[in-house]
Amino acid sequence: MDITDFYDTFFEEAEELLADMERHLLELDVDEPDTEQLNAIFRAAHSIKGGAGTFGFDILQKTTHLFENLLDHTRKGELTLRRDIVDTFLETKDMLNDQLDAYRNGDEPDQEAFERICRTLQQIALEEIGQDLEGGTGAAPKPAAPPKTPEPEPQATDGAAGEGERLVVTLLNVGEKDRQLLVEELAQLGDVIAQGGDESRYEVTLASSVSGDDIEAVMCFIVDADQVQIRSAPHGQAAQAEAMTETVQPAEATPPKPDAEPANSAAASAGNEKQVTTASAPRTKSKGKPKAKSGGESTSIRVSVDKVDQIINLVGELIITQSMLDQTVSELDVVSDGALLNGMSLLQRNARDLQEAVMSIRMIPMDFVFSRFPRVVRETAGKLGKEIELVTEGESTELDKSLTERIIDPLTHLVRNSLDHGIEPPDVREAAGKSRTGKLVLSAKHQGGNIIIEVIDDGAGLNRDRLLTKARENGLPVSDTMSDDEVWQLIFAPGFSTAKEVTDVSGRGVGMDVVKRNIQGMGGHVQIMSRPGEGTTIRIVLPLTLAILDGMSIKVGSEMFILPLSAVLESLQPAKEDLYAMAGDDVVLKVRDEYLPVVAVHEALDVPDAKTELTETIAVIVQGEGRRYALLVDDLVGQQQVVVKNLETNYRKVPGVSAATILGDGSVALILDITGLHRLSRAKKEKRRPERKPSLEALTDQELET
Repeated sequence: MDITDFYDTFFEEAEELLADMERHLLELDVDEPDTEQLNAIFRAAHSIKGGAGTFGFDILQKTTHLFENLLDHTRKGELTLRRDIVDTFLETKDMLNDQLDAYRNGDEPDQEAFERICRTLQQIALEEIGQDLEGGTGAAPKPAAPPKTPEPEPQATDGAAGEGERLVVTLLNVGEKDRQLLVEELAQLGDVIAQGGDESRYEVTLASSVSGDDIEAVMCFIVDADQVQIRSAPHGQAAQAEAMTETVQPAEATPPKPDAEPANSAAASAGNEKQVTTASAPRTKSKGKPKAKSGGESTSIRVSVDKVDQIINLVGELIITQSMLDQTVSELDVVSDGALLNGMSLLQRNARDLQEAVMSIRMIPMDFVFSRFPRVVRETAGKLGKEIELVTEGESTELDKSLTERIIDPLTHLVRNSLDHGIEPPDVREAAGKSRTGKLVLSAKHQGGNIIIEVIDDGAGLNRDRLLTKARENGLPVSDTMSDDEVWQLIFAPGFSTAKEVTDVSGRGVGMDVVKRNIQGMGGHVQIMSRPGEGTTIRIVLPLTLAILDGMSIKVGSEMFILPLSAVLESLQPAKEDLYAMAGDDVVLKVRDEYLPVVAVHEALDVPDAKTELTETIAVIVQGEGRRYALLVDDLVGQQQVVVKNLETNYRKVPGVSAATILGDGSVALILDITGLHRLSRAKKEKRRPERKPSLEALTDQELET
């Protein structure tokens, strides 16, 4: 049997356990720690240790062994928590992540870092509880607990079994190879008294001091949770199992318990019932359905992202083919070919439903992103000496997986920027009549075909005069007549920083410009709203996915182009009195008291045979990077959903174009980049201007002489 087949499952589930561990550690109240949270942290460490031992990851196993022993003392009240101890636990969690990554990459973890964290954990144990952590497993210290009167209740709640406790582990629909591996793992957690059954139901009777929950957690690295059932074995059944397997310890297993005090027997029965309830509840909750007797089916599967992308690409090709067929049959006669047309209509609906269903596979909740920030806020606030309350809203809002991974770094920069520059120190806030604790809100919500992510702080807000002064010092072209929106956008200029000194948090003038570029690279834009003394809101607007786009088809000359529908505001026929010539070749269009730069698509992209008379064209008002433009096109064809094809991967980067798609007739249409198109148009105008400069300069000199 090749045990490496289970590596990926172990790595993925261990990462999830570490993420849960970090969340619980950050939520812990050091003054009154929640018992359930402490137990959850302990179980996570114990499960990882069990899996690491199974796969031979020695350093990971040893680290988690020491960590779980320290956690066991903590959950039993023998170690009093402090903030610095929780910080050490978080550091240990980071070390476990590093070790996991090393094993994933086929390397050995850093030995020096391993020895350092082991010394740190041992030192805490010696200083706080007066003993080291080398004795036994995390469950071994439990026999020392009975002298303490309050301890039996928490242990019973946790589902821990006594030293002589008998458990029956039932494996449902588990193949022979997996079953052998599971029995070997059970042998490491206790003594296997008896085993037997077939593939549909295989029972292992185990004597173990490890709780049913912990055993189940280790088993679930190999099989699904609903393929494992754990219950306490009745005393008679345990004795019978021992007799059948000729175990040499019958006296220890059977007589003492029936002869024990009646009160203890009743208590043991009650404890057994509670353990069964505790062990089975998570499975019922995770399934969300009644019983599962259909071959141990699970409600979720782990699939490689590459496989999902391949399915999405195939569905995209199917949609393109369907569009081609639809265009072909649209010319047929409704009467004579009615059945075919009805079939095509049904195919179109089914194809759209299939497309939406497949796309939803890639959608994951924003909690995947937001869950990383309690740690960031905690550590950054600690470095800055600030008190911060983090609030998250809209964690269930879904976004494409590829975008959630790419938004983490920009969002981290924005959060750190709000903590450093936005929220004031406690004394300053108090002097201003505010609460000493600043508030940082991360929110996400859907709006049309976009997702809106906001970073909101209740700090001092942006200072307009200070930003303008700093911009002038950096040589940026600014003026006092600039709108607030334009001034706020200055913080995204390369090298721009208002920090008085450079720290490890900020001040180097890098980061914010990268934030803007990255968000634009995802097809989004950034907006800033700020009020002095009240705080700042930074809003990120992103498309829900980069694979499918709702677009507007436009025609310029004989060429077809696609505009992202989310960027289109309106369209109109420009009137002569609304067009104004500016210096050089620039033209602006007046739309309801707002003057918009005019971008002629045929000039920017060198499209022949297009309409050149401005009043004969159609002006499409679009928005990009917070600014509005008027794109001049020949015709509006209609709206349609298109499959986005990466142009750089299949060809090369083209200025003014973000991607491409295939239309129903098989032709390729370019998807336009609004801001890139405007920059391309300006660049072409700049190239033409030098030819006119001499005559303009001569005219100016002549006027000056006269």
